[in-house]
Amino acid sequence: MKIPIEITGVVKKGKGRGKELGFPTANILLNRTVPEGVYASIVTIDNHSYQAASFVGRAETFGENELRLENYILDFNRDIYDTEITVKLIEKLRESKKFPSIQSLITAIGEDVSRTAEFFRKTSGLLSALQHGMSLS
Repeated sequence: MKIPIEITGVVKKGKGRGKELGFPTANILLNRTVPEGVYASIVTIDNHSYQAASFVGRAETFGENELRLENYILDFNRDIYDTEITVKLIEKLRESKKFPSIQSLITAIGEDVSRTAEFFRKTSGLLSALQHGMSLS
């Protein structure tokens, strides 16, 4: 599948687990087939773009099978429920997996967020190019 993968949807309230784990997420329904995994992504809200770590997959650690798209937006703290957002999945960081414990999941999410921030530090011009609609192909 060609990168970036772009998905637009309205943020819906989830189970609140991300917030409980220290990583509140903006959840939207998947409107297309996307390879499961964790991605460095760009989330656009009201014409402003933000760096994010996005999860496409099933919450297997919690015994769930529903495919979802959850976005932890870096350095962001706003209520955006019922707001339309666009997510551009830029770089796949790892595969989706089931974790043996909640603590190991929290640790992995922290690592995903760090890897996302590092990805954008190393590719600082990428965010600007994608904000202006350029493709990576």
